Order: sequence, then C-alpha cells, then structure tokens
Amino acid sequence: MIKIVRAKFHGIRVTGADLDYHGSITLDPEQCALAGIYPLEFVEIWNKSSGARISTYVIFGEPGSRACVLNGAAARTCQKGDEVIIAASLSIEPQQLYTVKPKVLTFHPDNRVDRVLQYDVYKSDERDFDFRTLDITEGEENAPVLSVPIR
Repeated sequence: MIKIVRAKFHGIRVTGADLDYHGSITLDPEQCALAGIYPLEFVEIWNKSSGARISTYVIFGEPGSRACVLNGAAARTCQKGDEVIIAASLSIEPQQLYTVKPKVLTFHPDNRVDRVLQYDVYKSDERDFDFRTLDITEGEENAPVLSVPIR
C-alpha cells in the first residue's frame, strides 16, 4: 500500500482563525464537493507563509462562503491571509494509480476557484508510472496538459 493525494486545495487563503472553537478547519462545502473532500475527513494543511504543517479534520461552513477557518489549536498555525495547501489522502495499491484521478483546485486571492486540475498517472513508453497534470476547468475538458515530466 502507498499513501497518495486524493484531493487538494492549492493556494486557498485563510479567512479566519478561532482559537476558542473546539477544533478542525471550516471549509465551503461547495468547494469541497468540487474537489471531493468530505466532512469529518482528516486533511493535511501546509502553510505556504510560515511552513507550518498540521493535520485536522474538515467541517463544512456556509455554502458559497469561500471559508477557510482554522479552529482550536490549528488556529495557532495560521493567520488571516496566509496561503495554505490542503490535501486529503488515500491508501491504495500502486496498480490503482491508473484509476485514481485526484482533483486539485487553485484559487484567486478572494478564494474563488481559479482552475480545476486533475493529476493523471499513466503508462508511457518510458516508464510504467508516468505523471501529468490536466486542466479540467469547466468548459475546458479537452484542454492541453499543463505539465509533463521532464525527460
């Protein structure tokens, strides 16, 4: 078994920190649904501003709020305006990499979704497990690959 990223928010900004709350991270359920992140799911959070890395669970806030609020002890790791990466994971057998297609959301500074990306592992002529990032933003299903491995 290997542990892989299953869904990711890349560059969402912290909208609040509530030390006196009983714990977790509050996220917009509409954005979570787009990426495939569930309530009560444990996620890793990496603060791009401070380098802090924590693990906590997701609770849903108000739909459409674009919320990213760190609660309880997690509130000590981030400040309003910090850019963070939030990743949900999955344990699988390596052969399952071909069927798992993690979604990655990127964000504008006001936490509107900018792009919807998809990680894709495939078998190439060079290797059994190759990698690329596809842009699957609505209306761009046939968009070109954003990045391919350097050979």
